[in-house]
Amino acid sequence: MVFYQCSKCKKKWQHPVSICPFCFSELEVIRAKEAKVIASSKVSIPSLLHPKVPYYALVIEDEHGNRYAYKSMENRKVGDSLNLETDGSYDAVAIWKVNYNLLDAIEKIADLSCLQLKKDTKVLVLPTLVAPVHNYMRENTSLEFLDAVLSYLEEKGVKNIKIATQSFDDMPIEAMAQKSGLLDVCLKHKMVPFDLSAGEFESIGKAKLSKELKNNDIILNLAELKYGKASSVENLLKLFEKQNYQALKYLHGEECLGEIIKEINNVFTLGEAMHPQRIDKFPIFRSLVFGSRNASSLDAVFNATGMVKNIPKQLASINISNIPTVGRTISEVQRNVDLVL
Repeated sequence: MVFYQCSKCKKKWQHPVSICPFCFSELEVIRAKEAKVIASSKVSIPSLLHPKVPYYALVIEDEHGNRYAYKSMENRKVGDSLNLETDGSYDAVAIWKVNYNLLDAIEKIADLSCLQLKKDTKVLVLPTLVAPVHNYMRENTSLEFLDAVLSYLEEKGVKNIKIATQSFDDMPIEAMAQKSGLLDVCLKHKMVPFDLSAGEFESIGKAKLSKELKNNDIILNLAELKYGKASSVENLLKLFEKQNYQALKYLHGEECLGEIIKEINNVFTLGEAMHPQRIDKFPIFRSLVFGSRNASSLDAVFNATGMVKNIPKQLASINISNIPTVGRTISEVQRNVDLVL
């Protein structure tokens, strides 16, 4: 949990404010490394936002004396340390609740997933960009999320960063980038996005994939998650040559494309679910971030957190119980999104 403290009067807040409203000084960011349970209460009555019971409402205190509420499906005793496990395996999915600070949530997902980034790591950022619409529609990667991811990479000292995607319809990718506002975020970080369709592709079996896969150490797949869809897998399809993608989809279906994607071993997906679309395309508030090396596992877990019944065919065969989760459990963040307005 991140807290904000005034550098002069030392007052603290859980939410970021631009300056201290009491003495007008700048705020310092306080990050906790340790936390323990100081109070616990069992809840047995379900609600729309918390349908799974029983759960436990905990009060947590960090090493700085800051306290905050924490939901847990596990009965933790007073005095227990809140030590979160990590899992860097291929199928593992990290889940984290965003408390005002997206950058902190992304850092937490990276830590939980054992994602290692060095200064000389070559990173290709693959944002979701599918329509020339405004940010609030949540069709594309949000401006806040892309800004937080790029800030995270810069804090890690990563120098070689490339932002790229392509259009699979008649709408130019430049028009979508400008209308969505993503171009402005790239320019803010002094980066010029690259159109993958203008690059080179190489044949790997039946597929023709962008050479950027081999030119970069890691592909950061920024999936704008949407209920009832395999959003993470769909965004990775932008690595295919357009004509090859259309031909394989027509001849073999999207399941074939998903199997090819699984063979790519240098992908890490960051799934944004701050305001994901429901099946009726209505954006709702969830304030979640997901992370995994397996895009299909991430999509399956995300849909499970929304209690979605009609999921894509490529996710139907996935057994959720076999997917390890770290950070938060599915039950802790699960709700029926069809009942949320």
